[in-house]
Amino acid sequence: MALHFELVTPEKLVRSEEVHMVVVPGTEGDFGVLEGHAPVMSVIRPGELTVYSSATTVSARIRLDGGFAEVNEKGLTVLAESAVDA
Repeated sequence: MALHFELVTPEKLVRSEEVHMVVVPGTEGDFGVLEGHAPVMSVIRPGELTVYSSATTVSARIRLDGGFAEVNEKGLTVLAESAVDA
């Protein structure tokens, strides 16, 4: 099983892929999202989002400048003010 992950900025769709896990910099602290995660919405603080292609392999580190994250039955969607590879 894999988690469907989308990262969107006002300019474009940055990423849309199946991943193992994503660690999101939430305002209440970082949180990891795996397939089957409970539905949640969170405000994102400026920080680094980490994408894992497997349990031990980091496939991307992306600097975010704030935004929102939503986890639902379809996966994780991050709406970021800006996103730059770290």
